[in-house]
Amino acid sequence: MNIDLHSREIRPLRNTFDHVAKYIGHDKTATRYEEATYGAQPSANFHYRPTWAPEYEIFDAKRSKIVLADWYCLKDPRQFYYATWTTTRARQQEAMEANFQFVENRGMLAMIDSEVSDLALQVLLPLRHMAWGANMNNASICAYGYGTAFTAPAMFHAMDNLGIAQYITRVGLIMGEAADLDAAKEAWLNQSHWQGLRQLVEDSFVVADPFELFIAQNLCLDGLLYPLIYSQFINKTLAQKGASSLALMTTFMTDWFDETSRWIDSVVKRAANESAENKQLIQQWSQDWSARSLQALKPLAEVAFGADAADALALAKTALELRAQKIGVSI
Repeated sequence: MNIDLHSREIRPLRNTFDHVAKYIGHDKTATRYEEATYGAQPSANFHYRPTWAPEYEIFDAKRSKIVLADWYCLKDPRQFYYATWTTTRARQQEAMEANFQFVENRGMLAMIDSEVSDLALQVLLPLRHMAWGANMNNASICAYGYGTAFTAPAMFHAMDNLGIAQYITRVGLIMGEAADLDAAKEAWLNQSHWQGLRQLVEDSFVVADPFELFIAQNLCLDGLLYPLIYSQFINKTLAQKGASSLALMTTFMTDWFDETSRWIDSVVKRAANESAENKQLIQQWSQDWSARSLQALKPLAEVAFGADAADALALAKTALELRAQKIGVSI
């Protein structure tokens, strides 16, 4: 008895869904990112307008002054959709757990001078409230923005900020006590050097244009805060004073800032290149919010850096200006 085996090629009738093929063509197999992004924005058959803003549809590109022919052009260079985002963050969480365990097992925090430790807690702990504000703002961008390529990464960004707030809380509990978190909240609410930053965060809550809010929070405020506090204050100033263990416990923040800056810069650059009107709007928003952010951060820098505050702020400002220049925006 003979058995002849033959290979047969089974060709799929289609390479992807029609709403995705509209953007990449019918002859191309879509990536998971493309299938999770293109054509996912609801755009028709709405039953009612929102009662709180009847001039708009529930999902409406006109909520922003930025005008794009196709909002799916704001692609994420990281190619994040839910699965890739969670996988990436899970790996980073494992690394952070190892860092915390390394610091605790070797008693590294006990080696830090009490004065340095107090300064670290004074500067770092209230920032968990600012991270919560960033979470709220990016959730708002997701809710009122348009186009899944723009709104989905904003939601990931919102949850990342919630994670950052939790990391800061954990650092506070390891370095101090639960009472230190209460003291940090009281400082955020009442101490004079936090009130400019607190006012800026609260003012951002009522920014109606989702793209302006994106510029205000993600480009300007975070673009100054993270280089100033995490790169300069924690990784350099405190490390030189014997608190290098704190840099290990905040590694996620510095790595996350570098990673997410790629996405933020890509979005801003693409929107600015669409038209002269877009570029003018983005530059005006960037100038206004970066100036406000610098002013708000000045009292905090004076607490963190003392006599070197002006130099530290100047470095952060220069870094943001160079970053904006690379994406074609003048601040």
